[in-house]
Amino acid sequence: MNRYTISGIQQMGIGVTNVQEAWSWYRKQFGMDCRVFDDEAEAKLMLPYTGGEPRSRHAVLALNLQSGGGFEIWQYVGRVPIKITEDIRIGDLGIIACKIKAKNVTETLAHFQKRGITVPAVLSEDPSGKKTFFMKDPYGNIFQVVESTDWFMNEKKDTGGSYGAVIGVADIEKSKVVYCEILGYDEVVYDKTAIFSDLSDLPGGDNEFRRVLLKRSKPFAGPFSKVLGESVIELISAIKKPGKKIYEGRFWGDPGFIHLCYDMRGMDELKRFCESKGFPFTVDSKKSHEGNSFDMGEAAGHFSYIADPDGTLIEFVETHKMPILKKFGLYFDLRKRDPEKSLPNWMIKALKFSRVKN
Repeated sequence: MNRYTISGIQQMGIGVTNVQEAWSWYRKQFGMDCRVFDDEAEAKLMLPYTGGEPRSRHAVLALNLQSGGGFEIWQYVGRVPIKITEDIRIGDLGIIACKIKAKNVTETLAHFQKRGITVPAVLSEDPSGKKTFFMKDPYGNIFQVVESTDWFMNEKKDTGGSYGAVIGVADIEKSKVVYCEILGYDEVVYDKTAIFSDLSDLPGGDNEFRRVLLKRSKPFAGPFSKVLGESVIELISAIKKPGKKIYEGRFWGDPGFIHLCYDMRGMDELKRFCESKGFPFTVDSKKSHEGNSFDMGEAAGHFSYIADPDGTLIEFVETHKMPILKKFGLYFDLRKRDPEKSLPNWMIKALKFSRVKN
């Protein structure tokens, strides 16, 4: 039995060229308006993925309190980010799309259409028969809007935050070690091989693929599990030759989906388990700081990374300190709390006082 606890997807990391512009768009369209931190600092520990040098960056972590994982919106400072030179195609290796949870997919599509956002004219269905649609943000990132029933607050927004990801892999069975055994998505919703109509409008989507949608049989637990909610992971693999690695020749932090991050407790136990499965930490802030918390400006904790068999980065964050009402000096301190127990609703709802409006 695993002795670490995962609370859910803390955030999808999104590399951008203008953090404030991108965050404004994500606030307006996806309701990502609660600021957890807004920090300018040097990324000193990501050397394997930043050309061997520390890199200055400006990052914002924002949540939608209706439910779902947040976005870490990340911009290089002092270095010109390198954009991908060609469209991401279905079958490429890496995070192809971020899943966004919606209360009603039909209404969400209609509301996006009224706002003048480029979205499909009609809904499609995923391989399980559920309504869905794919869309792109102004920066070329693909999002899949899917219906969900688990919510934390009702703020009358169309969507919540991240509900998971579509991840391109070369070998689904090898990748399951990471996504099923380490992350706990152990239940198969569907496993189908075909040419799929819901992918037809996306680059490369008219080819044959194997798609496996995974969910957890055991709900997430821990301090932030109520607001982060449940999630799914969809692995997709080309039947013919796999496509390109999305971050080949570029740095972590360059434009696109840079990582998928999980909030968790029990970093030492997680490290041992990952090593036993053949996926050791490639970055470990706890080791680098000799057991002390890593300061993330307005928050603090430990973080680590592993890479799946195709190099896609999965981050783990063990939060120690997090602001509730920063101007009053009120912070969460999670180190002495039961790692399986959720924070009281009032504490999480207090994050609304960090809301930033357009």
